[in-house]
Amino acid sequence: METIKIRDEYIKLGQAMKLAGLAEEGSEAKQMILNGEVEVNGQTEIRRGKKLFDGDTFTFQGKTVKVTK
Repeated sequence: METIKIRDEYIKLGQAMKLAGLAEEGSEAKQMILNGEVEVNGQTEIRRGKKLFDGDTFTFQGKTVKVTK
């Protein structure tokens, strides 16, 4: 499992996907999320503005990333 480190209280899902290298641009992340291809904490998520906090995980194409502070 890969991890990304955040400085603020939370990071939005689209930004987290870019930070983890799963999307090159915000528009690409948006499409992946809207297509139902991304899970947050085991649940399909279709809101790219979903806030992720320390300890949350998200998964795309079998790759899981954990958010840490």
